[in-house]
Parts: sequence; C-alpha cells; structure tokens
Amino acid sequence: MKKEEQQNLFKEIMGNYPTGVTVVTAVTEDGTPVGLTVNSFASVSLDPMLLLWSIDHRVSSIKAFTEGGKFAVHVLAGDQKELCNTFASRVEDRFSTCEWEMSDNGVPIIEDAFGVFECKTFQTIEAGDHTIIIGEVVDLQVEKNKDPMLYHRRVFGSVPPVFYQQDDKA
Repeated sequence: MKKEEQQNLFKEIMGNYPTGVTVVTAVTEDGTPVGLTVNSFASVSLDPMLLLWSIDHRVSSIKAFTEGGKFAVHVLAGDQKELCNTFASRVEDRFSTCEWEMSDNGVPIIEDAFGVFECKTFQTIEAGDHTIIIGEVVDLQVEKNKDPMLYHRRVFGSVPPVFYQQDDKA
C-alpha cells in the first residue's frame, strides 16, 4: 500500500474513533488571545494531574502554546457546535464570536464549556509533524448540568441518550 493510501486509511480509522472535542486557548507574547479546536486530548496522570494534547507544526499560533507556559483546555458542551466550528476555522478573531474572560491564571476562558482545565506547561515533545504538549492542571471547573461534545465520523454532536440499563443480576 502506498504512503498516501495508508495516510488516508489512518485518517478514516481515526475519524471513526469516537472522541471528545476541546478548544485550547492561550495568549501570544503581546497578550492576544488565541485558540483552536483539538480532539487529540487525553489524561496522563492523577498525581500530579497531567493531561496532553497535540498541535500541528503548521498552526500559526503554535508559539503561544509551545512557549507561552500556560493554556486552558475547554471540553466543549454538546450544544457548542458553532463554537467548535469557529475555532476550527481560519477566522481571524475567533474570540469576537463568543463570551470569554481572562482567568486569574492569565489564560482566556470561554463561557459555557462542559469543563475547563487551566494548565501550566509541564513538558513538550516533538512527534512527527506535531508537538505533544503536556500540561499540569492548576485549576479546573465543570458544568454538571451539561453533556460533553463528541466527534465521530467527522461529525460533531452531543452525547447520545443512555441506551443501557444496569443489570441487577451482575
């Protein structure tokens, strides 16, 4: 199989793997807020609380994330599809389309996300055409009355209703 065919198959398989959706935010050296939609996100450790995500080397704001020292990961709520699309687009001022504020830790926090992790950079690792960024969680919040967004088959949406019941015989 040719490399291009393998890459297309890789994208197809990964696009069919259900995952959550996040928007990661930071500030540039001059204090301008930046953010992007990310689905390459995972927990790493509980003690200390660490998480990771990755960023493509071609992203114009990469230095804000790899050299800024801090960032916030917003686990999007199921009803934030428009926000997800905006932060995945090439819109210049993405923050003009949403409500947000600067946190006490100096990172932009977008309102109404399911959950938010404010992090300081713990480690960065070069990996192919991406950089893996590991963050240590310094603050977090959750909206317990919301459900997180899912990404599956290149479609964003809400968590489906529960389709199983606990078996009392187990």
